Amino acid sequence: HFLFFANLFLMKEVITMKTCDKDIRDKLHKTYFYKYMNDNDTLIVDELGVCQGDARIDIAVINGSLHGYEIKSDRDTLVRLPNQIEYYNKVFDSLTIVSGTTHIEKITETIPSWWGIISVETIKKDEISLSNIRTAKQNENVENYALVQLLWKNEVLNILKELNLHKGFLSKLKYILWERLAESIETNLLKKYVREKLKSRANWRVG
Repeated sequence: HFLFFANLFLMKEVITMKTCDKDIRDKLHKTYFYKYMNDNDTLIVDELGVCQGDARIDIAVINGSLHGYEIKSDRDTLVRLPNQIEYYNKVFDSLTIVSGTTHIEKITETIPSWWGIISVETIKKDEISLSNIRTAKQNENVENYALVQLLWKNEVLNILKELNLHKGFLSKLKYILWERLAESIETNLLKKYVREKLKSRANWRVG
């Protein structure tokens, strides 16, 4: 009887255990992003701010595209999600939400149909599993001005110089430089420049 109730208690503990952000983030890095460990063409950034800091994606994978991963653990709420969707949709080529099972139904009703979904489940006390529910599709509505805001002033100036679009703008504020670049080239070319600049940064805390 003692063993029966002890096992029952342990099962209940696992079932009721709520996933947390750190565990999910660690699991993503160790499994989903492990393949990029020695890939010089891929940069993975935790907590990437977008739209001048109006939102911050949990993980950004930058290589031939810009893919954002937003984590919603069982301990999180979905209060910020509508605003996050609005900002992320302006910047990322594709998006995946990684969620504890508590939120899956509500999230499915809330996010765009082109977002991917990864479900997170607790399988035993100290271990979680990730299941791909829906694969992310291409975002067709990236906005130039939101995308260019990922760049620092010197990075924008370097691109403008390369495109010979810098005359009369060298001393302008970065907001004006953003507008100049966003209005001057088509989106796919801008995406390429932004990815290259992000991947070539020597120090992410400067600028």
